[in-house]
Amino acid sequence: MSNSRSTKLHVAMFPWFAFGHFTPYLHLSNKLAERGHRVSFLLPKGAQAKLQHLNHYPNLIHFYPLLIPHVDGLPPGAETASDVPFPLHGHLVMALDQTQDQVETILTSLKPDFIFFDFSLWMPALAHQLGTKAIYYAVVSSVAHAVTVPPKNKKPEDMTVEELMQPPPGYPSLSVKTKSNEFEIAQLKMFAEDHGTGMSFYVRINTGLRRSDAIVYRTYNEVEGPYCDFLRQHYAKPVLLTGPVLPETPAATKLDEKWTKWLCNFEQGTVVYCAFGTQNILQKDQFQELLLGFELCGQPFLVSLSAPDGCATIEEALPEGFEERVKGRGWVYGGWVPQTLILEHKSVGCSVTHCGYGSMWESLLNDCQIVCVPHLGDQILNARLIVEELKVAVEVEREDNGWISKERLSEAIISVMDKDSEVGGLVKYNHAKLKEALTSEGVQERYLDTFIENLHGLLD
Repeated sequence: MSNSRSTKLHVAMFPWFAFGHFTPYLHLSNKLAERGHRVSFLLPKGAQAKLQHLNHYPNLIHFYPLLIPHVDGLPPGAETASDVPFPLHGHLVMALDQTQDQVETILTSLKPDFIFFDFSLWMPALAHQLGTKAIYYAVVSSVAHAVTVPPKNKKPEDMTVEELMQPPPGYPSLSVKTKSNEFEIAQLKMFAEDHGTGMSFYVRINTGLRRSDAIVYRTYNEVEGPYCDFLRQHYAKPVLLTGPVLPETPAATKLDEKWTKWLCNFEQGTVVYCAFGTQNILQKDQFQELLLGFELCGQPFLVSLSAPDGCATIEEALPEGFEERVKGRGWVYGGWVPQTLILEHKSVGCSVTHCGYGSMWESLLNDCQIVCVPHLGDQILNARLIVEELKVAVEVEREDNGWISKERLSEAIISVMDKDSEVGGLVKYNHAKLKEALTSEGVQERYLDTFIENLHGLLD
């Protein structure tokens, strides 16, 4: 194989069967194809149609559909995490593992230079059998991996939840970690328990990290550098960074009139926008409590949430009298929202986010104040990173059992939106400074160029 840096690479992608994994893998695929590299993307057959529109280089990015075997306990036709509730994700992992023969047949024929993977812990052995490099491409933050690595003398399968609550020796932060309360312990337990596969998600992920030839994170050194350095040292292998690789909004793209018309009713920087992603389905009482918190804060607000558990529509879940009380200043919407364009609108001054990794980056790269309401384990750590270490956001304080009161939500929003707030001034200043560094001309492209250079280096 030629060592020339002008040689075009051939990369295969095999992400976990979830759209939150397909999408970042496809964003990176587009960036590779933009530079002339070839990508072979393996995914469930039914997911292809939903992702086709995100493939900007169909001449270089080719989809290879997989037939997902039926596993007892999975609904008929289930192919992705969107098709099943979280307790059944273990069954979906079994289905992923049962595609190994199909994957091997495809990859044997393709002979790519690299195979990017995450949940398929058997992929490194298969890659090495084919003379290929196995690259663990993480869709979560390096912080989420760094805080839970087992000590050198301990196997991941022997780690208890109590031990996972304690950051490992050499971990670079005292404050970016989970808290020992009922809610956060429950999140760790979900991660560390066997979901019917004989192996927890924690063991599966850690095994993949250990067996890979290199680990890749979609981040910048300016945000997660110490955690990437820690992982580089712990695993004694290359840890490469791509930058966040968010899709670029075409210059001609405009916000739909229905959003613009409503947002333009309010002064610059006054609207509070909230979205928690499609996977976070709230209980009805918590859903209503959050809406009362937005009402209580006194600011105009646009809330994009899925209908809560047991409700077919947003409308049937609204608190009594809520619509009348907030008419003209509050909008609760249950459909898809063009988040990037809304965050860029001059009227929006605050983003209340679940701190999913993509949403965290979208908030960091915009001017809005950031209020964090994390739900899952990695989201909790993302929130601690930007609140405790970078000091560019505030986090809503939950009760020990996870409940978020309307008062706590309202207080957090007011703390960043009040012009005289010391906290609001500090996080705004820090955010502006960080944003300037992250959005300086050419920074994302330089990260990608260095990343591709490093990939070539792995082949030398």
